[in-house]
Amino acid sequence: MTEYTEEERRILSHLRESVSHGERYFRAKNIADAIGLTAKQVGSRLPRLAEKSDDVDIEKWGRARSTTWRVTRC
Repeated sequence: MTEYTEEERRILSHLRESVSHGERYFRAKNIADAIGLTAKQVGSRLPRLAEKSDDVDIEKWGRARSTTWRVTRC
């Protein structure tokens, strides 16, 4: 079983809920605003969550001013 930190659990919970409502593209700042973390805290954890998570697929999608992440259910 994969161990997650409290912040990682909060991020994954937000992503699971958002994906179930049809959202697929995210920026760390928007996730951070929704769950009370900083964009830096979220942005540093998303690449690790992309490797660890087995119920959502997280991939770096695009980079304009900030990275966009594409999230889908596995």
